[in-house]
Amino acid sequence: MRRIAVAALLAGSMLLPSGGAAAPAVQAAIAADLRLDGSLIQGGAVTGTAPTGTVALYLDDQLVPVDADGRFLIAFDRDAKPSARLAARLADGRTIERQLAIAPRDWRIERINAPMRPTRNSEAFMALRLPELEAIENARKMVTDAQGWRQHFIWPRTGRISGLFGSQRIYQGQPGAYHGGVDIAGATGTPVIAPADGVVILAAADKPFTLEGHLLMIDHGHGLNSAFLHLSRIDVKPGDHVRQGQQIGAIGATGRATGPHLHWGMKWNAARIDPLLIAGPMPQ
Repeated sequence: MRRIAVAALLAGSMLLPSGGAAAPAVQAAIAADLRLDGSLIQGGAVTGTAPTGTVALYLDDQLVPVDADGRFLIAFDRDAKPSARLAARLADGRTIERQLAIAPRDWRIERINAPMRPTRNSEAFMALRLPELEAIENARKMVTDAQGWRQHFIWPRTGRISGLFGSQRIYQGQPGAYHGGVDIAGATGTPVIAPADGVVILAAADKPFTLEGHLLMIDHGHGLNSAFLHLSRIDVKPGDHVRQGQQIGAIGATGRATGPHLHWGMKWNAARIDPLLIAGPMPQ
């Protein structure tokens, strides 16, 4: 990805030492050492390098892990606000703050001249669904030693994209839930591979979930994880370390699916992000 010096990208920043302003030469040296790789855009993610001596890094009020070599990852939700604050606190008490401008996206919106169908969540359905939601939430809270977030992601399956991240239907002015991942068309049994190194944090192999079907979740480290829905088969188990390109399952139509396909969703902490921006254009 293209490397962008934050000092050039984001004007008007201030370097605040304890007890007074830093000398201009010191400001320039430290500012040049805070770099981002990628585009600041809704649904996107960027990696970066923090200045030497950083003891805490925050995106708005969220603490961002920083590795020993200064590398970190931040990402922006589908509905991220136009700006965010990135702040690095240094060991000597100085703080670098930047205002990040988050580019908007033009989402595929379909307007339907019909009322939204009411959701019928029966008591029996919720008795099944609540433990599933708890399992998903607990999986996303897991912290692993995965380092896949540092890699260039590959597609878990190549094929026709049949559903775009962020697309949404509006029913007579009432918005429905937006699509939280990318759908890839494929035949049942077609292999699915790991898009990057990671650790398996959830594998609903024995009993499919009510909506997701056979659901597989992989943590890539630093709060970044992938979810693969509707699988016909899962080839790994919780706790497994998987390598990029390793077969992890197969396409299916389990759960609430109208036909066989792979739904690939990604989150960075609570932010839903677009796999298309992470993996790049679908190979031909």
